[in-house]
Amino acid sequence: MRDLPDLAPLIDHALLDPHQGAEAVLRCCDEARHFGFAGVCLASRWLPAARERLGPSGGRGPKLVSVVGFPFGAIPAEIKRAEAEWAAASGAEELDVVPDFGALADGDSRAFCNDLAPIVELGLPVKVILEVGRLERAALELAVEASIDVGATMLKTGSGFGLGTTVEHVTQLRQLARGRAAVKAAGGITSLEQAIALVEAGASRLGTSRGVALMQALRQGGSAPTADSSR
Repeated sequence: MRDLPDLAPLIDHALLDPHQGAEAVLRCCDEARHFGFAGVCLASRWLPAARERLGPSGGRGPKLVSVVGFPFGAIPAEIKRAEAEWAAASGAEELDVVPDFGALADGDSRAFCNDLAPIVELGLPVKVILEVGRLERAALELAVEASIDVGATMLKTGSGFGLGTTVEHVTQLRQLARGRAAVKAAGGITSLEQAIALVEAGASRLGTSRGVALMQALRQGGSAPTADSSR
């Protein structure tokens, strides 16, 4: 019988649907704590409520993760920096940042770096959200190198608002990173077999709104039910 990995310490339990309210946010925190997930990934608007629910930062429970510039990154760098600062002051322990894809389209690596560097300088671990499924090879290479140069600790396959993630996306990022940054897979993770395949391909974190279903399937040794979205 196949040995199944413990996925719980790898899951960022995400609630990024803008049509969900406080009750769903608090439930997400409770679920993450119950299952021992790596983190809770939320929009910055919900950080104070989530921080109170999870307890003081620096504990043994799930990390509080805030997205920044989500989901498109198409805001001025100063505003993105301000959101990151507010997130840090509100108890975020990690930041998942959408970079300046417009600068990337123009081949402007300086502007791309200038967008990310001030956020990395805040001192929290930064994951850069790269829409791997949409980027040409040259643009992806530039994005990976620039992200690593400014000090990002992890590269994320996507936002979940678009193409779903694949094993190939994880493999691409691992090859380009060459051990200098970890890889987070996110977007459309809806089955246990898919989650395991992404981990086996080298993902060290999984971003998904289906964490509870994945854990239930893992305990049953079967496949998690599919859903229409996963972050």
